[in-house]
Parts: sequence; C-alpha cells; structure tokens
Amino acid sequence: MHVFVTGATGWVGSAVVQELMGAGYRVTGLARSEHKVAALVATGAKVVRGTLEDLDVLHQAASAADAVIHTAFNHDFSRFAENAEQDRHVIEVLGSALQGSERPLLVTSGLLGLTRGASELEVPSPASPRKSETAARALVERGVRCATVRLAPSVHGLGDYGFVPLLIRLARKTGVSAYLGDGGHCWSGVHRLDAARVYRLALEQGVTQSVYHAVADEAVPFKAIAQMIGGGLGLPVESREREHFGWFAHMAAANMAVSSEYTRALLGWMPSGPGLLADLEHPGYYAG
Repeated sequence: MHVFVTGATGWVGSAVVQELMGAGYRVTGLARSEHKVAALVATGAKVVRGTLEDLDVLHQAASAADAVIHTAFNHDFSRFAENAEQDRHVIEVLGSALQGSERPLLVTSGLLGLTRGASELEVPSPASPRKSETAARALVERGVRCATVRLAPSVHGLGDYGFVPLLIRLARKTGVSAYLGDGGHCWSGVHRLDAARVYRLALEQGVTQSVYHAVADEAVPFKAIAQMIGGGLGLPVESREREHFGWFAHMAAANMAVSSEYTRALLGWMPSGPGLLADLEHPGYYAG
C-alpha cells in the first residue's frame, strides 16, 4: 500500500512514517524545506515538496496514493482560528481526491470539547475551535472512507516540543511549577510511537470506524504533571490562578481525559511505551 502523509517530518507524522516504513508500506511525505526534505529522504520515503497552502499539490499527491494520513497542522496559537479553517479546507481537498473510491483518509484531532471519560462514540462540543473532526464527518456523509484519530494532549517522548515542554518553560520562567485549582482535572497521554501504531492499525483494520483514540494514560491529574515538572526542575509546586498561564490557561484548566477501551479492543492496540509520568522522570525532558 502506498500512503501519502502530511506533516511527515513533524513530531507525530515522523513517527507515523517510521511505523509505516517498518511495516513495509510505501510512503510519500509532504515536506516544505530542504532540511525537512533531507530528513524525510533519509527514512527511505519519497517526498512531495509543498505546504498546506499548496492545495493542487495536496490533491495530486492524495490522488496518487492508496491511503492518506493527515497529521499536519499549523500550531501558531496567535492565529488558531485561521489555522483551524486552513485545516478544514485541506481535509476537504484531500477528501475530494479520494471521493468515489474506497481509499481511506485518516485525519488528526485532539480531545478538547469532549467530556471526561468520553468514548470514541461521543461527538465534541460544536464550540470546540478545531474543525478537523467536523470536516472528516462531512466527508463521510459524501461517501469518503474517512476517520479521525484523536490524540491525547500530551504525545510525549524525548524530543517532545508540545504542551508539556511549554509547561516546563513556564515553570522555569516563573520559578514555580503550577496547577489550577486543586489540580484534580486530568489530561490523557500517549507515547509518540504508540500513537503512530494506531494510524497503521486503523489502516489495516480497514478504517471502518469514524473515530479512534490514541490514548494510553487515560487520566493523569494535572497536579501530578506539575509535581513531576517541579521535581525535575527543583522548583516549588503550587496552585495558581488562570492569569499565571496566560494564553494557555484554557488548556491548562481543561479536562482532556478519555477512554480508549474501544480502540484497544477493535485494533488489538496495546501501548508499550512509557507512560507520561514515567517519561517526565527522564532528565532529558529538562535539558536546555
């Protein structure tokens, strides 16, 4: 099977490419710079040069593939609404290239807008700012074989540059590893290599479901995350008000913890990587 992967050099996408190549798939990845092209070529994958703005390039690459995995997203949070709209448009373009065939499309989203403990069957709140899943469901209504992989808010591992490193930088800057309220609200977590395996298994299962949960640690208390960061940095761990977290307060206060029981049973997925708190014991998370 030939799979086209967007975000192929990103934190999740590069792990997906590694997983697919290791399982014998032919992979073409989207890359936007010479440096990223070189990194992708080194994996043995083929390369399509372009960005999420190059809709003709995306359509052509998707048309030439047996399956598409969309992991790319512009994470500039200062213009999140615009980026979410761009993502919705990209998903529509990828889906249009696959419409009328049985070739599957897997798109990527998160857990924001879901209730704590939600299953794969629950639909996010319409107020959720990211529109990836809404776009995917619209494609399904048009007959496209499309599904969403919902990623835990912490897709962790050494080299992580996501939300937990953001909290580490904030703790360094302010001199305290903070949590909101009593810190009892929870995040889910998944090691990046375990997350990548969900995409491969979903393809092999035939993408018969509308949603898969790439979630290993289903509910990690935010206070426990703050305590691990405080220990790693040698800083006090204290409750703080929303202002302490700035623009990140909405995420820091959110319950983003769901069940992956159905995904595990359906795909035979058994996460094998370290859990989030175990990863945060590694000194590499605090280097630099």
